[in-house]
Amino acid sequence: MTIEEYLEWEPLQDCRYEYVNGEVLAMTGGTIPHNDIALNIYRALYPHLRSRGCRINVADVKVQVSPNSPYYYPDVIISCDSRDLNARKFIQYPKLIIEVLSPGTEAKDRGEKFAYYRTIPTLQEYIIIESEKIGVESYRRGEGRMWLYYPYTEGDIITIESIEFSCAIELLYENVNFESEE
Repeated sequence: MTIEEYLEWEPLQDCRYEYVNGEVLAMTGGTIPHNDIALNIYRALYPHLRSRGCRINVADVKVQVSPNSPYYYPDVIISCDSRDLNARKFIQYPKLIIEVLSPGTEAKDRGEKFAYYRTIPTLQEYIIIESEKIGVESYRRGEGRMWLYYPYTEGDIITIESIEFSCAIELLYENVNFESEE
């Protein structure tokens, strides 16, 4: 499928599809903890970003990694670029991308997606949030091709430098239940 065909076809579908090098891949549904974490980060960041002229989107907004491919659906995407403020189909100039891990997507989020995300010139930070336990990993763009790694765990204050934001890690996990249902 060409990119043009994908961009016409995908909005007419009942579920979301990512596009990678000519292939379309159906997005699977997430767990309740996955959803709660994404919403918690959105609620924490929205008031902070609104006054800065940035937009924040959750789950149903795709990012164009490059005009050729791929197109992904991050869990949370933030752009402070004026070219994205009125975007209708996808975000092209993200500053920050956040993925909430699920057992089925962890390898792709850490590997393939991060490799592609690193090629986006405007991307300053990539954050991975665990959904099965408390844990956050932040990758910040450094000099040249270097990305700096910052792990966070229970009791830590998370710092997101690209948008000048800090919060307790517990805020991301507010009302998240890690116990399995019987």
